[in-house]
Amino acid sequence: MAPAKIVIIGGGFAGVECARYLERRVKPDEASVQLVTPDAGLLYLPLLPQVASGTLNPRSVSVSLRRVLRRTEVLPGMAVGVDPKTRQVIVRRHSNDECAFEYDHLVLAPGSITRIQDVPGLHEHGFGMKTLSEAMYLRDHVLRQLDVAAVTGEVDVDRERLNFVTIGAGYAGTETTAVLNKVCQAAARKFFPELESGMVRWHLVTHGDRIMPELGERLGQDAKKILAERGIELISGASAKEVTARGVTLTNGRFIPTRTVLWTAGVAPSPLAAHLGADTDRGRIVAEADFSVPGLPGVWALGDAAAVPDLAAGDGKVCPPTAQHAMRQGKHLAKNLLATLRGGQVKPYRHPDLGLVVDLGGRDALARPLKIGLSGVAAQFVARSYHLGALRTFVARSRVAFDWTVHGLSGDDFLRIGYGDYATHTIGGFEQTGCYLSADEVTLRLKTLCEPGASGTWLA
Repeated sequence: MAPAKIVIIGGGFAGVECARYLERRVKPDEASVQLVTPDAGLLYLPLLPQVASGTLNPRSVSVSLRRVLRRTEVLPGMAVGVDPKTRQVIVRRHSNDECAFEYDHLVLAPGSITRIQDVPGLHEHGFGMKTLSEAMYLRDHVLRQLDVAAVTGEVDVDRERLNFVTIGAGYAGTETTAVLNKVCQAAARKFFPELESGMVRWHLVTHGDRIMPELGERLGQDAKKILAERGIELISGASAKEVTARGVTLTNGRFIPTRTVLWTAGVAPSPLAAHLGADTDRGRIVAEADFSVPGLPGVWALGDAAAVPDLAAGDGKVCPPTAQHAMRQGKHLAKNLLATLRGGQVKPYRHPDLGLVVDLGGRDALARPLKIGLSGVAAQFVARSYHLGALRTFVARSRVAFDWTVHGLSGDDFLRIGYGDYATHTIGGFEQTGCYLSADEVTLRLKTLCEPGASGTWLA
């Protein structure tokens, strides 16, 4: 028999862990493995706020997939459509050429995108925090506000530029707010003494009355205390009602003049799941505990885009969209794929939560390993040890450790690259949220690609 064709969609934690395990154990005559990903790098998302703050170099948190995967064929491009009936995937390359790939087993791990609510002005003026480009752009933009405010001399305009608003108090929002506020305050003290004292203000807006509820009551209060001591205003029970180029109106009626609205109010599953015909739970593909998708033979789903039963938690819960689960799901699915290829039995996924870590910059951190609450230096040690262990290569660990050491000894130079000086897209542009095809478009596009003499490339 010909080797089975395994196509993995998504170069995040789940997809890469699946590919790594498979290529080390699958025989060439058993299966070929192809990984479709928008770029050839594995981004370590938990450290993205530290890229925005300038603590880490962008290259340090993005691991080359070609360094990690030696036998897997890495295919840079966007998987924009899937036809489960013909078992084909449409991939759009960066050149805008489209290719059709056949599969015997399809692993859906496309991850998530920023959940953008229907807030007027958010698309045009909001900033995201989901990609490396967004983190670097946000840092440039924030430092640019300090640069401009230092020379304008118009108090009202300066106040707009030096007010920063984050909508969403989850991990990404809270960590990014904490570290960027620290950067702004340090930069103002060191290089912009002409700015009026106290003008640099960060506001953290949340629907509820708690931040990062997974921390628990005590650590949650510790987080609030740290933010308050840094001068960050926590606005509870509100969200964004309208965003303009010069301010944001909150749902509680308050208007905050600002040029910077960071939107981190949750994530949504990749739009790729929408036209498969599978059942969904809040946009996530409903999968069995072994990652198989009911009604779609040969299709497996995991990671942020899949609603996988959390057998360890029970009570009908599904696994939360965290890096911890994604990495372990990827490895477990690879084992189930091998068992399927070799006529064995697949096993359900079960993983108890090992805890969480939150790095708020400097010596401030919170951690809850194995339900043990830690704060301060001890929590910082646990957080950084966990991150180093989770990075996939020795090179990445070395770069991150080196960056932490150098930054700790020398501090920040507060340099801008210049992203904010040119026109660019915001959340939707960076994350390419509008490129996916509908079910009807998939059918029509496949007919075009498969016609003799079609301009698109056909890859079986």
